[in-house]
Amino acid sequence: MTAFRTALATTAVLLVVATTGCAGVKGEAGAGTAGDVAFDQGLHDALPQEVRDRGTIRLATDPSYPPMESYGTDGRSIIGFEPDLAAALGAVLGIKVEMVAADFDSSLDETAAGTYDGVLSAMTDTADREKVTDFVNYFAAGTSIVVQRGNAHGVTDLKDLCGRVVAVEKGTVQVDLLERSKRGCGTEPMTVRTYKTNSDALLQLRTGRAVAVLSDYPTAAHLTTDQRTRSHFQLASTVQYEPGLYGLAVARDDTALRDTLRDALDRLIRSGAYAELLERWGLSSGAVKASSINAGAGED
Repeated sequence: MTAFRTALATTAVLLVVATTGCAGVKGEAGAGTAGDVAFDQGLHDALPQEVRDRGTIRLATDPSYPPMESYGTDGRSIIGFEPDLAAALGAVLGIKVEMVAADFDSSLDETAAGTYDGVLSAMTDTADREKVTDFVNYFAAGTSIVVQRGNAHGVTDLKDLCGRVVAVEKGTVQVDLLERSKRGCGTEPMTVRTYKTNSDALLQLRTGRAVAVLSDYPTAAHLTTDQRTRSHFQLASTVQYEPGLYGLAVARDDTALRDTLRDALDRLIRSGAYAELLERWGLSSGAVKASSINAGAGED
């Protein structure tokens, strides 16, 4: 338990790039505790020798997606459910886990190339992405439509975006969803504009240059309830489009790291620590009962 608390309190973060997005966060890392999670020597020894020699696991993340991950009040620390999950995995494995701010769109390719050990960034496991990396599945969520508070354009469904400008983060499953939706717009084409981060897309919505932003439900719901952003945004409806599984991405040839992370996640689920972290960040509805590998695309 001491190791787990210490890991949460010292969740490693890198990079000092400041964001200007309007997404808020619920709290700071290390403020909560979870179930009794003990260090597992066997799992530690199962880690790749290179990782053990280095003493760290480096995970890429895009800190513009609260409550999954975002910058803390110091503008540098990365906080949220996924950094806390990373710290808990590190406590089980007896190794430091670093969350490294990175470009979401290129993070899979960079992981496959060895720049990072993995990606932990609210990334949906899809068949196309599995061509690049494997995924350890840990959460379930779908896509929601975010509009300006008041919903002046009356958007309640994807079809209402025809003839409108929609902003979205580049490289996300929401881009694909919008491209498919565009085909039914007929003479009123939908304009889809992509941006480097979700924060950049939300700025377009807040300033009236787009009528909607598509993002995963946890982030969409957070924006519409957090005291720092709820006056600007609301959900167009309660619908979650195309629900799927999030996965911690690992290079396809790094099966030892993949399987060890999967087993460590199972330890967290069985101990109750996983459920407590989800509850802390208001994400219990997305819980999975057991870890899996590449289950988002129908394989395990």
